Amino acid sequence: MLTIENIIKEIKDVPKERLEEIYQFIHSLNQKPVDKKSNRDKIIAFGGAFKEMSEADYLDYLSNTKQARNTLFKRNIDL
Repeated sequence: MLTIENIIKEIKDVPKERLEEIYQFIHSLNQKPVDKKSNRDKIIAFGGAFKEMSEADYLDYLSNTKQARNTLFKRNIDL
């Protein structure tokens, strides 16, 4: 059976330069659940944010956003 002592024993063998990664991972497991209503309200607040933008400006915005996404997230993944 896995115990906290087993986990601590394993962590002691991890190289010091990797401890930050372990800390971040453990911290991510302990985060409180997200308040969905609060998120929903924030998202809805953006509704109509582009309504005053001209069609040309909006299309330019979409084009630039797509280009930025392709640049930032383009990865060659070998499986």
